[in-house]
Amino acid sequence: MQSFPIKRILLAGVVGTLLFDLFGLMASTMMGNPTWWDIPALLAGKLGLPLFFGVLAHYLNGVVLAVIYAAVAPFLWGSKWVRAFTYITAETVLGVWLFMAPLLGMGIAGVNGPMGAMFAIVSLVRHWVYAIALAVFIPVPAAAPSTNATASATA
Repeated sequence: MQSFPIKRILLAGVVGTLLFDLFGLMASTMMGNPTWWDIPALLAGKLGLPLFFGVLAHYLNGVVLAVIYAAVAPFLWGSKWVRAFTYITAETVLGVWLFMAPLLGMGIAGVNGPMGAMFAIVSLVRHWVYAIALAVFIPVPAAAPSTNATASATA
């Protein structure tokens, strides 16, 4: 049984979220609207709490996503990079485009929000930047050979 490297998972979640935030600041600055911690500010506003709690919720979410990735990564295909990017792409489509954006009144993939279709692109790229930390910090075991391949090799 493989150990669950909790320190590396926590590090991946925090570093990934920081990379996500830094890329978001860079992208919003390039688009003429520099905002720092846009997601935490949104969370704090929706919760009616100070920004600190939005930041806390945002980074806890990053850690939770890393924990889920560590649990499902052994079942995904490909290299550690393919697994991290596959997971985070699915999370972005299902969690952000189809759940959070509509919940916030921006429609599917955020196309009815202030950024229009750019929201879908920027949110996906931001999450891909987050995925870098997953691939770097969370060890993924090599795929075990399938039982069919083993059976045919011994026959």
